[in-house]
Amino acid sequence: MVNGLQTWVINLDRAPERLARIAAQLQALGLPYTRLPAVDARALTPGQHRSLDEAAYRRKHGMTPVLGELGCYLSHVEAMRLFLASDAAFALILEDDVLLHDSLPAVLQGLLANPGRWDMVKLSAVHSGTPQRVLQLSPDLAPQHHLAVMLSRCTGSSAYLVNRRAAQAYLREHQGLLPMQLPYDHVFDQGWRFGLKVRLVTPTPCGHDSEIASTIVAPAGGSRKFKWTQRLPTYAYRLGNEARRLAYGLTQTLREKFSG
Repeated sequence: MVNGLQTWVINLDRAPERLARIAAQLQALGLPYTRLPAVDARALTPGQHRSLDEAAYRRKHGMTPVLGELGCYLSHVEAMRLFLASDAAFALILEDDVLLHDSLPAVLQGLLANPGRWDMVKLSAVHSGTPQRVLQLSPDLAPQHHLAVMLSRCTGSSAYLVNRRAAQAYLREHQGLLPMQLPYDHVFDQGWRFGLKVRLVTPTPCGHDSEIASTIVAPAGGSRKFKWTQRLPTYAYRLGNEARRLAYGLTQTLREKFSG
């Protein structure tokens, strides 16, 4: 553990080749790690099944849930528990299909040098998030990386950094991560919900390893997505959620501008 940072890699027992791939990347970057055995969707307990609020998931996401999503979700929740049970001040959480860029150590150093500016930082992203840059992190790198506030949706959870305040918020009994009502990457960046400073590094120092297939696979035989007439509650939820995200992002950007 360096500078109070501990790295966890979420990895299924039946995927040793994925662990070997990311382990080689971490070793090359000089980042020690701890393996976190992922929750396997093929062997969920009754209690784990009850962690899914299926009615809310259908209403908010407009499709049927996949057990692989539940396994992924519970794996990230377990990462928070292990983090809080450790002596670490910060946790780097990685899924085993992430692609780590050479700039990651310098970005982490910049983030750890400014711990008051964030609670959770996304280091990978599927959508741009319309980032508003608020802090330069790596002046010696090209391209330069910045800490940013997001104004729009930015999914993906393959790499992120959290502090203990964020982990505690995620695990609280009311308004925490459980029960699952959406895929993990649609929830954990809702800073307004958890009362956290949620940020993004742009450009991201991590990406998705395109040579690795996802372990979250929908059952064969038809689309998961409901017809548009059945998705009206979903559209209403998303409209309200994105309005809250924009309001939160603008407020956070202004705070950064006048206090940073």
